[in-house]
Amino acid sequence: MDSHLLRTLVTVARLGSFSAAALELGYTQSAVSQQIAALEAELGAPLLHRRPVGPTGAGERMVEHARLLLERMDAARADVRRLSVPDRPQLLLAVSPLAMDPAVARALAKVRQDDPRLRVRVRVLPRRAVAAEVAAGGCAVGVTDGYTAPGGPLALGDLGPVRQAGLGEEPCAVLCPAGHPLHRRTGVDLGQLADAGWLDAPAVAAPLADLRTATGGGAFPAVADYEGLDAAALLALAVAGHGLAVLPRALAASAGATALPVRAPRLAHRREVLFAPVLDAPARAFVDALPRGV
Repeated sequence: MDSHLLRTLVTVARLGSFSAAALELGYTQSAVSQQIAALEAELGAPLLHRRPVGPTGAGERMVEHARLLLERMDAARADVRRLSVPDRPQLLLAVSPLAMDPAVARALAKVRQDDPRLRVRVRVLPRRAVAAEVAAGGCAVGVTDGYTAPGGPLALGDLGPVRQAGLGEEPCAVLCPAGHPLHRRTGVDLGQLADAGWLDAPAVAAPLADLRTATGGGAFPAVADYEGLDAAALLALAVAGHGLAVLPRALAASAGATALPVRAPRLAHRREVLFAPVLDAPARAFVDALPRGV
């Protein structure tokens, strides 16, 4: 039985949504649906109701077994990694698309300068996948980002013993193309834009679900979807008029279009470092080299 299928089942059952599970796991929604169908075919039983999404009786029992199996597999994987001492020291870092800022790059340069033998490996993953990778022991350190109230930690779910520390935050802005009806404004209230056309790019821009929560309402209809991790591609779509997007103010301003500061609700783009309670020397040196923020 494929562990990837089991992890997908557990994630869909926990979130109650195929699309939310796809975002967290870094898959497309169709890939998640195919994986669930493959697991149901292998077991010969329906595991999930589709509308609304939730486990069947057989699915609840399978989720219980899957959680135990995945916990044992993650523990075994982490155990073997701890016992494996490579000839050349390595630092594996998981980062989300907007988390690799100059401060992170400088911290990596410092640890490599201190130990020229060190091999650095950087993996770019969706925001929640970074947290899941660190929590599962796939890597000791991750740097992720997200959108939250100023001074508030990112909501990353249950990370177990993983530690979470802020690296800094910045204001947000709405990116819209030149000539858009909003382009002459000096700032915006997101609640007044709930009926505008939006780009749904949850791996880079502020997820539309978060904007609905922050404004206490609904709407924020998506007129275009972007499922990639490349910020430059998203900026190009927004500048070309495919929809509005909330982004870090500096990034939005770099696009060569109109970046309107978000005045309400209070919203910030935040970066955080996630790390295991016990770190090897390269990982500890990297974490210590990072400038801590709010």
